[in-house]
Amino acid sequence: MRDSITDVPGIRVGNAQDQDKARGCTVVLCENAKTAGVDVRGGSPGTRETDLLNPVNMVQAPHAIYLSGGSAFGLAGADGVMQYLSENGIGFHLLNLVVPIVSGAVIFDLTVGDPLAYPGPAMGREACMNASQEVSMGNVGAGTGALIGWAANLNQRMKGGLGTASTSRGNLVVGAIVVVNCMGNVYDPETGELLGGTLDPTGSYILDAYEEMKNKQDALSLQADPEGLTTHTTIGVVATNAILSKPMATRMAMMAHDGYARSINPSHTSGDGDTIFSIATGEVESNIDIVGSMAAEAMARAIAKAIRYADSAYGYKSYSELSKSL
Repeated sequence: MRDSITDVPGIRVGNAQDQDKARGCTVVLCENAKTAGVDVRGGSPGTRETDLLNPVNMVQAPHAIYLSGGSAFGLAGADGVMQYLSENGIGFHLLNLVVPIVSGAVIFDLTVGDPLAYPGPAMGREACMNASQEVSMGNVGAGTGALIGWAANLNQRMKGGLGTASTSRGNLVVGAIVVVNCMGNVYDPETGELLGGTLDPTGSYILDAYEEMKNKQDALSLQADPEGLTTHTTIGVVATNAILSKPMATRMAMMAHDGYARSINPSHTSGDGDTIFSIATGEVESNIDIVGSMAAEAMARAIAKAIRYADSAYGYKSYSELSKSL
């Protein structure tokens, strides 16, 4: 086991990034998916092809899921994923055409690096070409420009990133991958350790994000607080080899959001576009309560790993740098 979403048989992940411009994307290739779902909990989502995942609609599952930086501009990179899949004959075969289905979501990371740089079709295609069972974490893929701790000023944020984890019981495997770019502070779900978030003005220690939020109410200056209008987002995918109907795949995505709540506080705010996609490859009998609970566990651990593996970059401290200075 790699402690990765790719522990689910048939799932591959590819990353592509421009480190100089602080932008990147991640692709989860899931052409063996039998069913899929999605659940959006944040108030500012940027998504693609989510309506078709509604249980009442015809398409049972996408052929790939695309996660990206670049805000809404970054959705263009999914075109490159479609090109790659089509060239390889992956998609719905209609007459003489191959039509891949690519669902996706983006984070807002335009305050980092080049604000005019966005993942495009070439980067999306490159991520597909890099896909394998080995998944790098931290400042890679869609996590390249990710930040955490948006409860105060821009210079008080810390470096976020990409993380993955898995859990299993017998033949049942559930994995998660996530891009952590959240407003709240991030905690280790197993130890309770505070891993990152909003720094104090000197950059020496981490403030309580929830208290910082409440302080804005005390100041009675919400309407004049531009920093209160920030946009951030945590996006991810959970996958399993369980046999799930499309409605139960959606339930899996819903339950996986408990992983966000365990590791991020506050989460699911109006400025977050918090989104989780789910994939089921339909090989092992199980119960949705078991699968969904395991998905929440894997997601919570993946969030913590994203922060532990992130490196300081673009003037923002990482967990590892801050912990060494304490």
